[in-house]
Amino acid sequence: MDMLNTDAAHYKQFLKHYIQSLDEQSLYGAEQISKTFIKNGIPPEEIVNLHNQALVELYPDIPEHIWHSMNFLLETMISYGLALQDYQALREQQLELKSEISVAAGMQDTLLATTTPTINNLDIGVISVPAHQMNGDYHHFVKGKDGSLGIALADVIGKGIPAALCMSMIKYSMDSFTEETMSPKSILKNLNRVVERNVDPSMFITMFYAQYLPAENKLRYSSAGHEPGFYYNAAHDTFEEIEAKGLVLGVSPDASYKQYECSIEKGDMVVLLTDGVTECRQGDRFIESEEILETIRYFSHLPAQEIVNGVYKYFERLQGFQLRDDFTLIILRQEV
Repeated sequence: MDMLNTDAAHYKQFLKHYIQSLDEQSLYGAEQISKTFIKNGIPPEEIVNLHNQALVELYPDIPEHIWHSMNFLLETMISYGLALQDYQALREQQLELKSEISVAAGMQDTLLATTTPTINNLDIGVISVPAHQMNGDYHHFVKGKDGSLGIALADVIGKGIPAALCMSMIKYSMDSFTEETMSPKSILKNLNRVVERNVDPSMFITMFYAQYLPAENKLRYSSAGHEPGFYYNAAHDTFEEIEAKGLVLGVSPDASYKQYECSIEKGDMVVLLTDGVTECRQGDRFIESEEILETIRYFSHLPAQEIVNGVYKYFERLQGFQLRDDFTLIILRQEV
């Protein structure tokens, strides 16, 4: 109370001096007393009350309608003060949540980190950019003892921290599988059981798993409801959609997955992606698949990593540098 009385005395002094002199030095005093109010946690309505008390003492003959206006201001400041407290509490919660998400995003980067392997005669390019702090897309490379390369690409229907936890579970489940069970259809069948037993029914995961066999120049693959990729035939300079059907992970415990196979000749490319690529939008216009493929073709004279980087930058600019969804693109090209 003594501190408030001191503040009130200072406020009255600065107010009186300013009214009498109208000089800027008094305004500087008001600035300093404002900082004191903030430091001492004085709410806005109490400041208005101090002002009214100072006016009463300095000018007891002020017209009644002025006092009515000051009372109106006081009531307004009471409501404002309550709203401000709610806002500050919400702001603190948001900052705390943002900090937690930042930590979780860092953990996700560590837990889901994967290294692009080196495979003879195979050029690999990969880019994965989250639309927000947490990435709902997941990709992973598994190099087998027989020289084969496993490529996993998944997308969680649902974002944020729950999605990150799901992806961590997927990765560590895959790490526990023996090499004998690393065929695409076996991978998806086993992961489907894991997801069905451990993930909330409202959250599903789409996944594409491929296995490249360099000795045979073949690609085996299976899909669990994932966005279809594309196959580029260098001899004919044509793209065709990779057709692979399969149930989304986690829907049915007894789901099984069909395995497909194609040959990869010199110069051919396999394009794997998530719906953050195929559902790019320019304003209200959805980007057609043909535009995506033409953009890939435009950069196709470059190494695979430069292709995916160029495609990403093109569509990032097209969307005004505001991704609407996580963007993941993988290109495998058989070297000439």
